[in-house]
Amino acid sequence: MNLLLAEVAQATQRLADAGVPSPRFDAEELAAFVHGVKRGELHQVPDEDFDARYWEAVARREAREPLQHITGRAFFRYLELQVGPGVFVPRPETESVVGWAIDAVRAMDVVEPLIVDLCAGSGAIALAMAQEVPRSRVHAVELSEDALRWTRKNAEGSRVTVHSGDALTALPELDGQVDLVISNPPYIPLTEWEYVAPEARDHDPEMALFSGEDGLDTIRGIERTAHRLLRPGGLVVIEHADTQGGQVPWIFTEERGWADAADHPDLNRRPRFATARKAMP
Repeated sequence: MNLLLAEVAQATQRLADAGVPSPRFDAEELAAFVHGVKRGELHQVPDEDFDARYWEAVARREAREPLQHITGRAFFRYLELQVGPGVFVPRPETESVVGWAIDAVRAMDVVEPLIVDLCAGSGAIALAMAQEVPRSRVHAVELSEDALRWTRKNAEGSRVTVHSGDALTALPELDGQVDLVISNPPYIPLTEWEYVAPEARDHDPEMALFSGEDGLDTIRGIERTAHRLLRPGGLVVIEHADTQGGQVPWIFTEERGWADAADHPDLNRRPRFATARKAMP
């Protein structure tokens, strides 16, 4: 075992003692970042090249600063995104939400599907949709100016059009034309603040996390926006907490002009996102 791997083993124990959920992965990822190699190449780093700044990075993670804030990058599906303070760090569970949406758009008989991502944050969802549905036209809407810096940075050179705006009043010029509306909105109830992991509670922007007493205020607003934007037969896909599986589909009722409202599980078989189709006239 070389020096770096021995240090990684010690760092893993420190992170585990601090309550970090994935101590081995994080210790290796920090080592790879500091030394400019891939995780699978750590054993190739000569002992004399060990960089003591590794322990500075470990100390930051030990204090529950998000791994992605330390490295400045987040991986999402086939993307590497720039992230940092002021923007929500994309989570792995959202990848299954996007996967469903990509399959749904591909199944549409539409040459150049029109897609809107509300509460875009880092741009992860919008960029993944644009990358994996090649002829799509994708619009990303974000309200926070701090988050928008990251949205624009990540979207630079892509086919995603970034808009500064409120998800509840966004893009009236596209009313009735959109094929799919997708969103990972804030959905944590204000009453659950103390139970949120330190990485999110202390570092993700509050407006990306919390939404009213039951966590559903923004989703209710997005329901109205989605119905306004979508063409008849268009789809809405919206992420929610695994504890809200029985509630979100009921927001998209037949009385409000929706059909086929349903919930879907993530890879851990927990209810993770709801979908609905705008009813035909």
